[in-house]
Amino acid sequence: MSAGRWGTGLAATVVLVATGVWAAGPGGVDAHLWGRVRPVIEARLVADSRGSGYGEAEPALHARWFCRADARDLDEHEGVVRAGVTTLCVEYGVRAGTLEECGGAAGPQVVRLERDARGAYRVVTREEPPVRRWCGWNGTRAAPTAW
Repeated sequence: MSAGRWGTGLAATVVLVATGVWAAGPGGVDAHLWGRVRPVIEARLVADSRGSGYGEAEPALHARWFCRADARDLDEHEGVVRAGVTTLCVEYGVRAGTLEECGGAAGPQVVRLERDARGAYRVVTREEPPVRRWCGWNGTRAAPTAW
């Protein structure tokens, strides 16, 4: 194998590793705090998603929402937690014994939580970026390939 091929292979490996590190996001999130606020954030996402999917319009589908939040940044100051998260919510239903995806949404959000008198967290606000419009916008929240 020539030195040129080794160089190309090494360069490609470096690019892939760097892309993976960039996509993974920051690793400095407080795991203990995230473990306490994540279930609260995901429960709120599910509650706020109800009533917005196709599956709920057809009761025979027995549709349910499932949401996941991944922390990008997390900060607690004077009892208020600010969580920058990437969210994914998908609605699933069952038709003729087969699981079907009925709806969904994904995107970044900033969630603020406060502790109540019992020490449990509750969501105070959820902020999403505005939906951007571009030529050929089809009404979905899917992002264009280039801004």
